[in-house]
Amino acid sequence: MSCCPQSNTARAIYPSPGLHTNSLCTPNHSMHQSSPSRLDLGSEDLKREKISFVCQIVRVGRMELRDNNTKKLTSGLRRPFGVAVMDVTDIITGKMDDEDKQHFIPFQPVASENDFLQTVINKVIAAKEVNHKGQGLWVTLKLLPGDIHQIRKDFPHLVDRSTAVARKMGFPEIIMPGDVRNDIYVTLVQGDFDKGSKTTPKNVEVTMSVHDEDGKKLENVIFPGAGDEGILEYKSVIYYQVKQPRWFETIKVAIPIEDVNRSHLRFTFKHRSSQDCKDKSEKNFALSFVKLMRYDGTTLRDGEHDLIVYKAEAKKLEDSTMYLSLASTKPEMEERNPSSGKNTQNLGSFSISKDSFQISTLVCSTKLTQNVDLLGLLKWRSNTSLLQQNLRHLMKVEGGEVVKFLQDTLDALFNIMMENSDSETFDTLVFDALVFIIGLIADRKFHHFNPVLETYIRKHFSATLAYTKLTKVLKNYVENAEKLTEQLLKALKALEYIFKFIVRSRVLFNQCVQISHLADIFYISGLWVCSLQGVKRLFHLLRVRVRVRVRVRVCVCVCVCVDCREILLPLMTEQLKLHLENHEELDSCCQLLSNILEVLYRKDVGPTQWHVQIIMEKLLRTVNRTVISMGRDSPLIVSVSLEQRGANLSLQANCVYCDFLMETFIMFKDLIGKNVYPADWVIMNMMQNKVFLRAINQYAAVLSKKFLDQTNFELQLWNNYFHLAVAFLTQESLQLENFSSDKRAKIFHKYQDMRRQIGFEIRDMWYNLGPHKIKFIPEMVGPILEMTLVPEIELRKATIPIFFDMMQCEFHFRRCFQTFENEIITKLDHEVEGGRGDEQYKVLFQKILLEHCRKHKYLATSGETFVTLVVRLLERLLDYRTIMHDESKENRMSCTVNVLNFYKEIEREEMYIRYLYKLCDLHKECDNYTEAGYTLLLHAKLLKWSEEACAAHLTQRDGYQASTQCQLKDQLYQEIINYFDKGKMWEEAIILGKELAEQYENEMFDFEQLSALLRKQAQFYENIVKVIRPKPDYFAVGYYGMGFPSFLRNKMFICRGKEYERWEDFEARLLTQFPNAEKMKTTTPPSEDIRSSSGQYIQCFTVKPILELPPKFQNKPVSEQIVSFYTVNEVQKFQYSRPVRKGEKDPDNEFANMWIERTTYVTAYKLPGILRWFEVVSVSAEEISPLENAMETMQLTNEKISNMVQRHLNDSGLPINPLSMFLNGIVDPAVMGGFTNYEKAFFTEKYIQEHANDQEKIEKLKDLIAWQIPNLAEGVRIHGEKVTEALRPFHERLEVCFKQLKEKVEKQYGVRTLPPVSDEWRGSRPRSMVRSFTMPSSQRPLSVASVTSISSDNSPSRPGSDG
Repeated sequence: MSCCPQSNTARAIYPSPGLHTNSLCTPNHSMHQSSPSRLDLGSEDLKREKISFVCQIVRVGRMELRDNNTKKLTSGLRRPFGVAVMDVTDIITGKMDDEDKQHFIPFQPVASENDFLQTVINKVIAAKEVNHKGQGLWVTLKLLPGDIHQIRKDFPHLVDRSTAVARKMGFPEIIMPGDVRNDIYVTLVQGDFDKGSKTTPKNVEVTMSVHDEDGKKLENVIFPGAGDEGILEYKSVIYYQVKQPRWFETIKVAIPIEDVNRSHLRFTFKHRSSQDCKDKSEKNFALSFVKLMRYDGTTLRDGEHDLIVYKAEAKKLEDSTMYLSLASTKPEMEERNPSSGKNTQNLGSFSISKDSFQISTLVCSTKLTQNVDLLGLLKWRSNTSLLQQNLRHLMKVEGGEVVKFLQDTLDALFNIMMENSDSETFDTLVFDALVFIIGLIADRKFHHFNPVLETYIRKHFSATLAYTKLTKVLKNYVENAEKLTEQLLKALKALEYIFKFIVRSRVLFNQCVQISHLADIFYISGLWVCSLQGVKRLFHLLRVRVRVRVRVRVCVCVCVCVDCREILLPLMTEQLKLHLENHEELDSCCQLLSNILEVLYRKDVGPTQWHVQIIMEKLLRTVNRTVISMGRDSPLIVSVSLEQRGANLSLQANCVYCDFLMETFIMFKDLIGKNVYPADWVIMNMMQNKVFLRAINQYAAVLSKKFLDQTNFELQLWNNYFHLAVAFLTQESLQLENFSSDKRAKIFHKYQDMRRQIGFEIRDMWYNLGPHKIKFIPEMVGPILEMTLVPEIELRKATIPIFFDMMQCEFHFRRCFQTFENEIITKLDHEVEGGRGDEQYKVLFQKILLEHCRKHKYLATSGETFVTLVVRLLERLLDYRTIMHDESKENRMSCTVNVLNFYKEIEREEMYIRYLYKLCDLHKECDNYTEAGYTLLLHAKLLKWSEEACAAHLTQRDGYQASTQCQLKDQLYQEIINYFDKGKMWEEAIILGKELAEQYENEMFDFEQLSALLRKQAQFYENIVKVIRPKPDYFAVGYYGMGFPSFLRNKMFICRGKEYERWEDFEARLLTQFPNAEKMKTTTPPSEDIRSSSGQYIQCFTVKPILELPPKFQNKPVSEQIVSFYTVNEVQKFQYSRPVRKGEKDPDNEFANMWIERTTYVTAYKLPGILRWFEVVSVSAEEISPLENAMETMQLTNEKISNMVQRHLNDSGLPINPLSMFLNGIVDPAVMGGFTNYEKAFFTEKYIQEHANDQEKIEKLKDLIAWQIPNLAEGVRIHGEKVTEALRPFHERLEVCFKQLKEKVEKQYGVRTLPPVSDEWRGSRPRSMVRSFTMPSSQRPLSVASVTSISSDNSPSRPGSDG
């Protein structure tokens, strides 16, 4: 088995069918070590969505690979074997590093040897993975930019003379003169062959060869792959017994240009047998052919061709004289016989087969054209009578075809001119054709051919007398400008290259006849004068008749000469002004004006002062207005060259100062905001800024001189100046701290810090305002603040005092500075959030303003209060900005609440609402819908149920469409109710729903909305009693150490855990937020050393919320589902209990000296709230004696028994196992109700004597023990009703134990009886212990629930609310 030459040829296959090209890679390895090859891609190819590197692998050998009897079998057959495909898009686009890396291209064999290789390629490209089983090719690929000459120069170690070069199938973007190419790419596409007399389809082999008109084969003109030697004929791959084979095999045919018109491609078809003896007897059974040159002299058209398949005897198929007179394609046959659909041509010994055969061709030739008009010009000598017609037709040829044959076309034009030197018949037509070609290359589509034209003029142009002809025609156009306006205009557009042709021709002429250089000068000068006269006439003509499109290069060349400037500059400025004012040809005007100024500031062009003055006076204001009117994103923003050059002169212009300065300030600000140069062009940006700075300072001097006194003061003009100066100071390119230290030092050494210079100027201008200052408050507070926030310490020291000046100024006029204070707080928030400001600024601000305020007679107190306020705000905003980049959303939430509480405190409602929505968005990102609802509720509480109009700051979100407070509050309530529904806080949703329903029913009379709301409320009530809600745990978290942010440092918080979140998981999540923190192992308060240390210490433990039952539920039969909600919601107090042993341990009874140390934590607000955690504001500790602990334990046990009994009474379907285990744990003799140890510890004579004050408590404990019996009796009864037969023995033992327990307790502590449970109390849900004891509350010890149900409603329940 071997690989055909094509297996070493890579093709890039694109998603569009049949489109392929060669890729710019260097494959270094194939199945065996192969020589490197270079494959070419254009820039358009690199933009394709996908590029694949494809290897087609063909097996050369027997028909069937498994056949073993080689002597009897045909060999040398080309059979499909497989493909190897690799996606190289990332390598070619530069996304993947290709440096010294080998790539494995998996091999995909054909499923059967009848699979078409093209089909396999398409499947592999579409597939994500290939099951290659370890088979494939190793290659190295490297992207090498440039053409072959450049690459051989830059990468000699990779590309040398032995490297195969696969040229692009198509023309490159630039065809340089001398780059001769004559390649024809032929693709065998597909065929359809009848089986004839055979029982199965034929095994068709196509043989392609190239012949001349005499039938002689052309040798070495067929190339199956890059780097291969030319061959005599090409044989296709054979598909076994396939009626409609599809090959898609591409071969290059390179024929000498002189032989193309006599050559044709011949395709013969032969059946190949697998048996050698049969194969030798097979002859060609059919033939197709196609001529490479059409009857009109043009080359074969690109694209697909349906060739006619002819049949004849084998020997006649090889005789070209027998078939060349026949039609080769079906369209050609139809052209010969247009009237009838049947073939009437004389076929001789040939017959047309029903078989079909299709090829595709692509001609890549710089000598052969497929355009008749262009061909007529290139071969003009063959028919001179049609020369005028051919020259006219040339100007209608498509531009792409002309530039492909640029050198030959130009050669033909100048040959026509020179060979008819005695006649002027063709001069004008040749001149117009030359102008047409130059115009083509000036077009954006073909602008990359400019170097080609330059190269042609410099190296290949040889018409020594062309200058005389070209000059005559140009002169004729100038002298007859009135009649030939259009022709002159086109000629002037092409004047640059016309001149180059004339000058080059004159130089060549001089070299031949040796004329002096002085004569050249006189000749060229005369030509310039002629051209200038033409331009001047053209300007006068076009002023009325047509719109001019100024050609930049011509006018710039003209401006070099002083005399030329005197003639043309006034005309050009007049025309420029006209077009700028009409917004016409802005791109050309911009480029022309910039280039003229560039010339005028050269040192080798004579005096230019007066000419610059002309431009300034006529155009400066026009340019300003044009720039102002253009969009900021326009690519035609005028270059700042005009302003750069005119800064020193513009003030001498005779114009209205105010309007001029106003326009200039606006334009400068616009240009500063839109950088003309890229950000990394540091030197250019600094040069530009230096010119800006000089101009702004000069304008400032004029401003102070002419517009400062009371009569001439212009508020808007001064305002524009300050905004311009601040925009200049704060622009990105001047922020030196963003550069590396080396670059910063170099910039500072050359240009200084321009921020400081303009900042000092702004300060001086502000102080110069005098009594006008009040007019700039509060509008200038924001810009001045932005300036002071620039991180340059000297600038800050110089400009921060302006704030005190503003305070003083407003106080003088209004006896307060509230306007200034409000504005600086608002602007400070936006500036700090945007990244400006730091700790140093806060310190400087405080120090400088406090120094000034304390020296002032009236501002000492109010000023100091203001400074303290701003410093507090700065602290919070800096924390907020720092934390906003933190991954922990919890920290971001805390910081946001910190800021919004501050704004609430200082009554800045609009800022308060702004941060409320920031917090709400954070909650929604974390699915904290309950907290999001509480957050929005704070906004809703600011609104009234009234038709009062909504202030702008109340509707900060686009989603709310409300004009009145009532409408907005309605929308907010509906959104909050949805959030509470998602957070399963239906109790809160019902409260808001009732308030909303009241409005719908009695104020808005919107019964449709009321109906929907009541249905939703009904669903909430049902959810409360039916849906089981998980109870989150609460955790106390302390952040100790100076390493934490200020809003956490040395503070304790109570945190609400997520649903089903355990303490271990919560602690792990907490420590993830602070990876450097150390976990504290005790629950005791930390020492002062830990609090003041630089580290981070986290303390975390579980706390128990204290139930605060609403008054309406007190001492009433309430469903346990209802009460359970309040055990973990609406809570503000939390307890942590820790056992403490006092005295010696009693081995017989550990309860006797087991005290409880109980710590109660009170948070700032109730949980849940706008956060899932709140800071602890008070901590109290108490000790619970062993006796009190026993009372609490018995109380809780009794409540638990009662709850379980109630659940089973109301739900007979509950499983019995939990009840069994619970009852057994109490009545078992080993436990004896759990109170045996209490009797030993507290009911002894010794204890009673030692603790005489506990007598009442002892009686209460006995009472609790007695009350346990009736509850247990009810539980045992229910257990007996529900017990299964399998558990009957267990129940009987349970009854025996309970009987013993009952007898003991009733004998010692008396009998207690539960009242009968009435139907009124027996509902569908279990009832709470709020009513489950018959013992009056005054006679039983207060449980934890009943103690804490007396809630302190004095403390606010939510941040930012009043209760």
